Amino acid sequence: MNKPYIIGIAGGSGSGKTFFLKCFLEHFSADEVCLVSQDDYYIPVAHTMTAEENKHYNFDLPRTIDREHFHQDILSLMNYQTIHKQEYTFNNPNAVPKTLEIKPAPILIVEGLFILHFKDIAEKLDLKIFLETDEDVALKRRLKRDLEERGYSNDDVMYKWHHHVVPAYKEYLLPYRESCDKIVINNTQVADDIIRITDEISEQLRHKLFNE
Repeated sequence: MNKPYIIGIAGGSGSGKTFFLKCFLEHFSADEVCLVSQDDYYIPVAHTMTAEENKHYNFDLPRTIDREHFHQDILSLMNYQTIHKQEYTFNNPNAVPKTLEIKPAPILIVEGLFILHFKDIAEKLDLKIFLETDEDVALKRRLKRDLEERGYSNDDVMYKWHHHVVPAYKEYLLPYRESCDKIVINNTQVADDIIRITDEISEQLRHKLFNE
């Protein structure tokens, strides 16, 4: 059996990766596509830190990811082996993590901030998609998510944004922009714009991979 066709989707915080992926995945059945997210490979640290230490801990560095485990799971899926991974709950003590079962498929999507920076992963990608968003738009999305979903204060979000998020984006993702096959500008709040783009990419892939 041929190896899966591997799509890398990279974008900074607030670039709209979650909605883009949701729209994209709707074009395929569970037997046709699987997804592995860098976010589930953070090295757990919440139990070792106080709340104040957690506030200043920089999660936007490559060393916060269990890169070896991430890479090994990608290799397993490439070899059509099912993987099991405990989801990461972003240091939320009230969240009960689920055990994720990811079954292999002809299309494998790998998404995350550092997937282009991690050379051993980047070299396996057949299609690289870069989601780009203006900084003010991305910040608004980040604020909405972290205040509503993750329980951070406004001060915490702004501190991390200026000291962690933006510097990491500029150092570990932006330099790889021009090496990507598709650059998707995602400043809109209009769902139809992203739906149209995922329609186009999905149609191309279905023709390429499934002769449809």
